[in-house]
Amino acid sequence: MKALVALALAAAVLALPAEAGNRLRPVPILMYHVLSPPPANAAYPELYVAPAAFRAEVAWLAVHGYRAVTLQRVFDAWRGAATLPPKPVVLTFDDGYLSDVRTALPVLRARHWPGVLNLEVANLKPVWGIRPPGVRRLLAAGWELDAHTLTHPDLTTVDAARLREEVTGSRTAIRRMFHVPVNFFCYPAGRYDAAVIAAVQQAGYLGATTTNYGLARPRGLYTLARVRVSGSDGVKGLAAKLAALSS
Repeated sequence: MKALVALALAAAVLALPAEAGNRLRPVPILMYHVLSPPPANAAYPELYVAPAAFRAEVAWLAVHGYRAVTLQRVFDAWRGAATLPPKPVVLTFDDGYLSDVRTALPVLRARHWPGVLNLEVANLKPVWGIRPPGVRRLLAAGWELDAHTLTHPDLTTVDAARLREEVTGSRTAIRRMFHVPVNFFCYPAGRYDAAVIAAVQQAGYLGATTTNYGLARPRGLYTLARVRVSGSDGVKGLAAKLAALSS
């Protein structure tokens, strides 16, 4: 049923009058991973953002009028059930790392901002991963919790049963553990195709985020673009990305 609502919303955008343009405006969704300096042997060092850089980026966003909101609030605003601040931004954190609690939580909480955790369920177990009590701390601070599969496979390469397990199973597991809606999905490594999108819709998600670069728009609820924040960006890099996208 929820998937039908999302599809109806996307279709209805084409028929809306011009005055709905402000409500349906695109929104930047920032994509973070680990908030720490990269170790010497890091396979993907650009996925690491130093805590000082993250604090500076959040401060820059606030000074320049941005206010963080959840993806659910964006979706609700697009369908006319909520309002957005003048310059909304969604801060997403993929996978589930200890730095989400140790670094992101206090920085965002100081500004009364929520984040969005895209949780890979397997990351609840390793010592470097976020633990269930940490997830509950994020939820208590107003964060949104969404699904990023059970084990982070390339969903375009798995069979139908595994696809269903990773997509539907992760939502079921997270809802059972944390008693939250889990209305959105995040494609591991941004990998998706028509079959993957269909599985996400069938699982009842309202939308899904990708690694496609750009602003998120209501016409593409299951292929929502994001803005990757890399370790080498810093404030100047993030500011340049947002300025280019809004021009």
